Amino acid sequence: MTMWFEKIIGDLSGKKRYLEYKKRIRQLPEGYRKAGGALERYLLNLGPSDNGESLLAMLEDLADLLEQSVAAGTPIRNVVGTDPAEFAESFMQNYGGGSWIRKERDRLGKAIDQAEEAEQQ
Repeated sequence: MTMWFEKIIGDLSGKKRYLEYKKRIRQLPEGYRKAGGALERYLLNLGPSDNGESLLAMLEDLADLLEQSVAAGTPIRNVVGTDPAEFAESFMQNYGGGSWIRKERDRLGKAIDQAEEAEQQ
């Protein structure tokens, strides 16, 4: 039955992994759960939007990090530091796939490089 359903709908393994990730985040203590939700929102908006596998791996690793921090008694601020956006940006750099912000940064860099070359001619 499952094979027939997946042939019509598609592979459900990604959805299953995402739901498992959400379950793991819900089981965290409140502060870590809130931090996890905020980081997830940021990562989903700026992370690897064109690569579902990278996105899932990133979220699973986020859950691992938060669970390990809870187990070790590490305060959430010690995990993300003083600048949560900087933490999230650094965290995202470990995963492939493009996002609109990465594409725009690359486009800006290339445009400036081309402008510099044109200026030197």
